Amino acid sequence: MNLGNSTHRTDVVIVGAGILGLAHAHAFARRGLRVTVFERSGTPLGASIRNFGMVLVTGQPPGAMHSLAQASREIWLDWAARAGLHVRRSGSLLFARTDTEARVIEAFAATRARESGYDADLLSRSQLDDLYDGRFRSHRAALHGHADLQVYSREAVPAVIDYLRREHGVEFRFGALVRGVDGGIVETTAGTWRAEHVVVCGGHDYLSLLAPELAALRPRVCQLQMLRVRPKDAFALDHAVLTGLSCLHYGAFSDLPETAVLHAEVAEREPAMLDRGIHLLVSPTPSGDLIVGDSHVYGGDAAPFNEEGIDQMLLDLAESTLGGKLNVIERWQGVYGARAGATDAPFSVIETAANVTGVFMHSGVGMSIGPALGENVAGHLVDGSPLELV
Repeated sequence: MNLGNSTHRTDVVIVGAGILGLAHAHAFARRGLRVTVFERSGTPLGASIRNFGMVLVTGQPPGAMHSLAQASREIWLDWAARAGLHVRRSGSLLFARTDTEARVIEAFAATRARESGYDADLLSRSQLDDLYDGRFRSHRAALHGHADLQVYSREAVPAVIDYLRREHGVEFRFGALVRGVDGGIVETTAGTWRAEHVVVCGGHDYLSLLAPELAALRPRVCQLQMLRVRPKDAFALDHAVLTGLSCLHYGAFSDLPETAVLHAEVAEREPAMLDRGIHLLVSPTPSGDLIVGDSHVYGGDAAPFNEEGIDQMLLDLAESTLGGKLNVIERWQGVYGARAGATDAPFSVIETAANVTGVFMHSGVGMSIGPALGENVAGHLVDGSPLELV
């Protein structure tokens, strides 16, 4: 490869300006390294900008994932203070719609929450009845996840970019496609860079870079249908909201014996929820609108077509949970990378050469664990600390 005299030099090249890319940029830059981030689009448009903005600590399985989420929470709070981004600290409310759902969260509160150090507890009956002027009193029970945060991704991601550029001197090259990585040499549409470390955070793009290594992971793409809604009777929701269906999805709950009973009940009474991977998530935005979702459809590519029936199921579930009618303001598709095996690790760190590392999420918890994962990878590459994997 003829580098010529036009090769630019930096200490670290990051490919991708989603939350994983930003997390790695922050981790390297705070160690005093010069960081250059490449993003093919003019602004981040992938999973990190389309999501709920939930930093869900309570939902992560015990062990490494819960630890990463706890550490990420602290990084988000630091970013909020330094970058001036909006963050809700009231936590999450997981509502049990049925007695079976109630038994799941009661079992979690009595066993795993205590044994594994989750900052979560059940609301008393009187607390649930009084919550938001009685709006949620129809539910059987509720779990309050105190540690959970919520940001507004459309504002948070640009705010972190601005903070990294302003305070840490991180250089961002938007609208620049990375065409190839050969060791520490990075070929882009904006020129050639040489770096000591190259970290590829390519989201659900499995073909452009590190394709052979990624193919071995049997990657897939998960497509989600999402809505922004406005309550017909406005109320100031200050918590993220979930239902017992989320216990089927998140590792903090999914392996409990009570959850197996719940799965069987949902399969009998609400099979479409399982078929389409629906479990309710509601995130309030700073303006008072609500982000509602989501569904899960897995495949090789994300089809551009939404199914109206899925949107209607999400709306019906949200209205019954929130206790009021909702007007749809906006619809879009979420997307994130996944793997073919349901029990596979939620992320991969692939060291393809001495100075080239790929970091890829295989689940929708990048906002929840991404900041700490970036810190962990940078610490491993620069400081020689152990790499924390699950």
